[in-house]
Amino acid sequence: MFARKIRVEYEGRGGRIPCPLKWLDSFSMRNFTNATVFDDTLPSGDGAMEIGTHVPLEQLREAMQDWFRRKGYLAKDAALIVAEAAGGTESKNR
Repeated sequence: MFARKIRVEYEGRGGRIPCPLKWLDSFSMRNFTNATVFDDTLPSGDGAMEIGTHVPLEQLREAMQDWFRRKGYLAKDAALIVAEAAGGTESKNR
């Protein structure tokens, strides 16, 4: 549906783990940011999303990480990784 496919993973248990679809749905269904730039996001499976061309990866990662932590999904010391599925730009926070 959207032009870009991304992977959304977190670091845990010694490696990268795809974020469950439940987490991605929770973020995409909740308009907590009032930022219309995130309207063009569509979860497509565990650790997978399709996004529009105008969605900035770093801003998306920051907003998702904040939401996942507030929901209790992501531990405070866990890093969220958002990257283009085709090997493009990666955004990571520690």
